[in-house]
Amino acid sequence: MFKFKTPKKETRQIMSDVALGKLNDANFENQCEEKIKILTNAEDVKLTSSGNNSIFVALSFIKGDIIIPDQGGWHGFKQIAKFLGKEIVTLKTDLGLINPKNIDELDISDNSALIFTSFAGYAADQDIKSISRYCKNNGITTIEDASAGIGDEKELLGNCKNSDIVIASTGQPKIINVGSGGFIATNDENIFKESSPPLKLSKTNEIIASGIYEEINSVKENLQRTLNATDYLKKHIDNTIHAKKRGVNLIIKDDDAKQKTWELKKQLPIDKSGFINKCPNYNRVKTKAISIEIKNLDYSCLEKEYLDEIIRAVNNLQQA
Repeated sequence: MFKFKTPKKETRQIMSDVALGKLNDANFENQCEEKIKILTNAEDVKLTSSGNNSIFVALSFIKGDIIIPDQGGWHGFKQIAKFLGKEIVTLKTDLGLINPKNIDELDISDNSALIFTSFAGYAADQDIKSISRYCKNNGITTIEDASAGIGDEKELLGNCKNSDIVIASTGQPKIINVGSGGFIATNDENIFKESSPPLKLSKTNEIIASGIYEEINSVKENLQRTLNATDYLKKHIDNTIHAKKRGVNLIIKDDDAKQKTWELKKQLPIDKSGFINKCPNYNRVKTKAISIEIKNLDYSCLEKEYLDEIIRAVNNLQQA
């Protein structure tokens, strides 16, 4: 039986202590924001009540159009941009991977922004440097949803040296896994000045702040373990999309994805929410495929014995 990822013991303990009033003297919100500044190379950080609220704050700052990838993003990008009355421009991608040269084909207004996730469909890391270089040269603000890429040891993903704005959810089962909350980080001081009203509406509390504060201590190790596990699976399973790219899940092309997804769910049961989904799915890829969400698994289930079980189940179905 596989286990769904939950906050670690130390995180649950510190959140419980704060809830019970045992740590009233600690200002976890400020301490947490300082930690995130170091983690993201940002000068300004604000905690929020959720990842979607972080998106709301970031998009409310943008005066022009909102450029959204045609797949491999997060459906909240479009929903929130629509709510804010922003003009939405869709960017053609390679199964979620962004080629910034494709932006040349778009008709966009001044002061526009490109919003995207660190990993296309969670399966492949974006070429952040080329995206950043192009957008900076063309006056386009980059907003990176680094919910799955925060803590990158290569310091490419979730880094304000590359992306103008880095946002993240810290809800379950993200890399920073608290069950709720989020943050927004930037080196542009004007963003928080001009987004003051939505920031005030999206404040979180000391309980969530304390959990994020604790989770950050292991975020780099946790992300790397997830990347290593996914890489191991990609090397032993055929037909994976973006097989040579870093990712926190694997997506397997399959014309019979619906039936095989159902079979895999039976063969690889999990104690709570699932970790096997079928595509087409905007948040993954818009083609028939099976998505295996390694990022959703408890870290104890990233050991070789569990990964080999996934490999056996998938390969047996592919050969059937």
